[in-house]
Amino acid sequence: MTQYWLFKTEPDAFSIQDLANKPNKREGWDGIRNYQARNFMRDNMSVGDMAFIYHSSCKQIGIAGLAKISGIGLTDQTQYNPESRYFDPKSAPESPRWCMVELEHLETFTRILSLARIKHMPSITKIGLVKKGGRLSIMPVTADEFDILLTEARRTWLP
Repeated sequence: MTQYWLFKTEPDAFSIQDLANKPNKREGWDGIRNYQARNFMRDNMSVGDMAFIYHSSCKQIGIAGLAKISGIGLTDQTQYNPESRYFDPKSAPESPRWCMVELEHLETFTRILSLARIKHMPSITKIGLVKKGGRLSIMPVTADEFDILLTEARRTWLP
């Protein structure tokens, strides 16, 4: 059964366009250092799950595009690199702490579906974006909310 996710990223570090420009439009989603987000990737994601790519900490905050999970159970190699900002001295190759999934770009929306717009959608109530304290870098999205958000993100005109 397909599950739905939202992956937050800062577009100056890695954007939906960066994903679209990768070979085969695929890239490992590394650098996650929150245990709950890691557990979502490790324990709950499956190949074929769908994911919104959400731009944060930028001028236009919101959902920028769509991807799918194309690989699971991957080791995040940045945890072993002392020169990486994601280095974890407590992690070892024989017992890695951090994993990642691979994402495949599917679509870049013609406009960002803004956080302000999402917060004003009456049917969107469970996603962490609209809950106080629910701002994980990776979060689940219900199937109903995914359909509503995808429909709204694909609209080409503003109300």
